[in-house]
Amino acid sequence: MATTADEVWALLGKLIESQKETDHRMQETDRQIKELGKQIGGLGKKFGSFTEGLALPSMERILQERFGMEVISPSVRASKGGQHLEIDVLAYANSDINTAYVVEVKSHPREESITQLKNLLQKFRIFFPEHKDKKLYGILAAVDWSDDLKQQALREGLYVARIHDGVFELAETPADFQPKPW
Repeated sequence: MATTADEVWALLGKLIESQKETDHRMQETDRQIKELGKQIGGLGKKFGSFTEGLALPSMERILQERFGMEVISPSVRASKGGQHLEIDVLAYANSDINTAYVVEVKSHPREESITQLKNLLQKFRIFFPEHKDKKLYGILAAVDWSDDLKQQALREGLYVARIHDGVFELAETPADFQPKPW
């Protein structure tokens, strides 16, 4: 079948137009995927805020009744030297107790959650020098714990809190548990 030069040019023109349409559709798909990613990220952030809000009343009770904390502040943010620190719940007591607790709240904790809390505890006195003489402890509060991860957090000297019957409570700690002061 013989094809003339004009027919080849016409086919090439259609191919170019088709490619432009494909490129346009791909750009639109990329834009939609980016938008969906933003929405999913926003939903995750809202769920995290929901979990933190769910934990706060229970954690306040635990921090006051069990540990004698006088000041309990949710969502504490600090900046120093261009660096930032965000703490889900900060609790402290002066007087004879002279102790502070940093609480990190997670819906589904992972190993990185333990590392994240330990990093917060290590940086704490840099951002809050007014608490430099206090004993400092960490509590990792979560909705859904695996037993292995819970045991790892306890081995690291962190308190573990979990939700039970809609209320956060401190998990049972082994008789030999020693919270790690930071």
